[in-house]
Amino acid sequence: MEFAPGILPAFGLYLVRTSALVISAPLLGRGIGVSGYKVALIFFLSFLLFAVTGEPLAAETAPVQYAILVMREIMLGLFFSFLLQAAILAARVAGEIIGYEMGFNMSSVVDPVNGISTPLVAHIYEVFFFLSFLAIDGHHWLLRALGQSFERAPVGSVELSDNLLDVALAQFSQMFAAGLTFAAPVLTLLVLVSLLMGLLTRAVPQLNVLEFGFNLRIVVALVAMLLFAPLFQPAVDGICENLMNGLEAGLAGLDS
Repeated sequence: MEFAPGILPAFGLYLVRTSALVISAPLLGRGIGVSGYKVALIFFLSFLLFAVTGEPLAAETAPVQYAILVMREIMLGLFFSFLLQAAILAARVAGEIIGYEMGFNMSSVVDPVNGISTPLVAHIYEVFFFLSFLAIDGHHWLLRALGQSFERAPVGSVELSDNLLDVALAQFSQMFAAGLTFAAPVLTLLVLVSLLMGLLTRAVPQLNVLEFGFNLRIVVALVAMLLFAPLFQPAVDGICENLMNGLEAGLAGLDS
């Protein structure tokens, strides 16, 4: 079977962009190496996307130019992964802030997604985020955005949008602020508990607040997390909406 000239080099660029996203995406475990299912997923997605939008490279490409094209595809794939990581940052920041106020940040669990130790409360919030992200079919939208990127920024062009860095930095700062907003309800209650314990210390100096203050903060934080759990899904919806807006802004800059 013979292939038209330029087919295999073009398919290789599809593999590079898809690989950069799949390998580094936190949703698929970016810290556990390149496993067999990742390789199969990369080839499967690349084959489908190439069958729909793929075209052979216009002419024979010099090795140096092809290396530049490979670097471009890696940057585009990492751009998608970075936006997803910025969205997860909101949940992680909220969990770390709450865990710090609870005194739980010294206890860590091994994060199977990233292969590193993560504070317990931050890990819980990340798991909730992943489940909510899958519940609203966010992974489907991400795959559609990847497919649209091949239509708006076909392989073989050395041009790269100037606004990708601006979009990534803007999303990063917005998600950090979203994390603070995420933690605000529980954090407010913990601050009130701290003020209450301070007043008790001034009113009753004989009372040893340290004996029950630590346990009280843990109980209040856990109860608050349960009470405000119904607000988690709307918050994740807002975070994912910002993520989708960022992806759309990045794709808009890729139109060629």
